[in-house]
Amino acid sequence: MTTQLLEAFRLAQLPKEAQAFRAEVREFLAKQMDPAAPEVRARTWMGFDAAFSRRLAERGWVGITLPAQYGGAGLDAFRRFVLVEEMLAAGAPVAAHWIADRQSGPLINKFGTEAQKDFYLPRICRGEAFFCIGMSEPNSGSDLASVRTRATKVEGGWRLTGRKIWTTNAHRSHYMIALVRTSGAPEDRQGGLSQLIVDLSLPGIDIRPIVDLTGDAHFSEVTFDDVFLKDDALIGDEGSGWMQVNAELAFERSGPERLYSSIVLLDTWLASLRKTGFSPSDAALIGGFTTQLATLRSLSVAVTTKLARGESPVVEAALVKDIGTEFEQTIPAAIEAAVAADPTREVDADLYRTLTYLSQISPTFSLRGGTREILRGMIARGLGLR
Repeated sequence: MTTQLLEAFRLAQLPKEAQAFRAEVREFLAKQMDPAAPEVRARTWMGFDAAFSRRLAERGWVGITLPAQYGGAGLDAFRRFVLVEEMLAAGAPVAAHWIADRQSGPLINKFGTEAQKDFYLPRICRGEAFFCIGMSEPNSGSDLASVRTRATKVEGGWRLTGRKIWTTNAHRSHYMIALVRTSGAPEDRQGGLSQLIVDLSLPGIDIRPIVDLTGDAHFSEVTFDDVFLKDDALIGDEGSGWMQVNAELAFERSGPERLYSSIVLLDTWLASLRKTGFSPSDAALIGGFTTQLATLRSLSVAVTTKLARGESPVVEAALVKDIGTEFEQTIPAAIEAAVAADPTREVDADLYRTLTYLSQISPTFSLRGGTREILRGMIARGLGLR
């Protein structure tokens, strides 16, 4: 398995067509993004702006990899890589359409019925349907196999009861794809799990935003109190939820968003240093960041290559996510230390505010999309070490 994993990360490059696409994306962002301070742009894939997402959809770039017959652009995963990379580097507010574009749409396209594809995918591609992910639960966290939220089969559909937590933008979303137990007990672990599409406007659903340390409220706790869902809420086969959710998480963990969460801060620090001058330690730190980013980006492109071939690189994506988020967390910690090392150097307000935000939010980088401990367990199993 170790040899297979190394082979998966064989040096890969973006095709020429994807590289040519980059200029088109930059031109769009220059025209469509409203001017914003670095501390705002640093929120990027937490920045919720439905109007921006709809402008992006009008350009054909929401659901960019989905088939044209459902309203998508029908482009490959490499083009999506470039689009995401450019949006994050610019600090574009992408949160509104992010989940639907990245994983909910592809999941429905892969496992959904024709009726589900016909209904949801065009709405996603028009920027009219925003999705959230119902995975984590109180007392479960990243241990998804222990979920307790239950859907019981009844005449004409399902009755859903339970709670989800840390659900990003649930209070702003139209739908949730929830991992729930449809048979068995939590002790059965992966057995008996299924995925359901939940219309968040239905009666019996209570959504409570959770304010984080930065003052933002992008997390929510969602409670389901005997919510009735029709039969067509089930995605794929009953009991196949564990397999499906792992395929979904490969989409979530593999992209450049696991590398660029702190990139606006790095750019802001570099802009500040160009005014005040670089010390030798500054130069060494920048060189280290550049080397790490180039290596991580190459790994991420290699995973994208597997996605473009229709594969589900679960272990490879977990590895990129783990080391990528460690890099994202290193940037604010290292820049904070560099700024503190020379108290005589002038530091502008933009840098201070951006640094403050990233220092507060960066601990979550290794939690979202699966904790470091869970990911390393997956990697160890993939390598045959446990």
